[in-house]
Amino acid sequence: AETRRPNVLLIVSDDQGYADAGFQGSKEIPTPHLDRLAKSGVRFTSGYVTHPFCSPTRAGLMTGRYQQRFGHERNPFYDPSDHTEGLPTSETLLPAHLVRAGYTTGWIGKWHLGAAPEFAPSKRGFQETFGFIGGGHKFRDWKTNAVVEYTVPVERNGVAVEPPEHLTTALGQEAAAFVRRHQSEPWFLYLAFNAPHSPNEPTPERLARFASIADPKRRAYAAQMSLMDDAIGETLGAVRETGQEPRTLVFFFSDNGGAGRKPFFAYNTGVNTPFRGDKGQVLEGGIRVPFFATWPGHIPAGRTFEHPVIALDVLPTALAAAGAP
Repeated sequence: AETRRPNVLLIVSDDQGYADAGFQGSKEIPTPHLDRLAKSGVRFTSGYVTHPFCSPTRAGLMTGRYQQRFGHERNPFYDPSDHTEGLPTSETLLPAHLVRAGYTTGWIGKWHLGAAPEFAPSKRGFQETFGFIGGGHKFRDWKTNAVVEYTVPVERNGVAVEPPEHLTTALGQEAAAFVRRHQSEPWFLYLAFNAPHSPNEPTPERLARFASIADPKRRAYAAQMSLMDDAIGETLGAVRETGQEPRTLVFFFSDNGGAGRKPFFAYNTGVNTPFRGDKGQVLEGGIRVPFFATWPGHIPAGRTFEHPVIALDVLPTALAAAGAP
């Protein structure tokens, strides 16, 4: 019998500390959905990204190449009229490779690879899109302003939508809907959260769950992590309910280390224990991240792997699983 090519679900968190999840040993921030998923596959204790902050590491991830090779070594300015501030269009991205292999492709969440039209996800291989183009966004109670990066429109397939009640929850709902729409063909979904990146605006109800945390910034960070875990749980629930779990390859990691408590990143309180350094630094705390992969029947469950792996490995691994060159 013909073996169906696997779906590929790539989940990326934003500025998550190495120690800030249950599967990484946190007793302060429960992440039951991520914990269950991590236990079903292999956790990479030496998982790395290619840069200590947002846009360059995403450029490496999407191309499978070190970003220095094509000059994308800093965060681009948010300017939709600037045709140089973005991931060069000479580069071919993972979704474009998978479209040629017969996959349906979707992007949900944060982009941060250029704001001009030619850099948009829909121009780089993603057939279905939902999210925001800039490097960050408010989570709730914002008034849309196309000029201010953190309040730009959230768009579905290029059309602005009404601001959702909470952005993190909306991303999970959109991802679950994508999974349910595409049960008959292989798909690739890039689910790129902006949590727990600033400004960390959890719902009051979720914030109340973490009342025992004295530091208000750390409390908001923990609550935002919890909301992201629930959104991931909703996505995974759709995968299970539609019978797609056995044929879905899942990757999860953070785009870089937690921002820590340094003055430059005073907005965040990610914990990178046991490593030195934070986001923005090439010490271990800036580039060594929570990282795992799962694929039932293909990747052994409940394992840890101590040798280095890197986000660059995602592209060739996904293409190999898809039977694509």
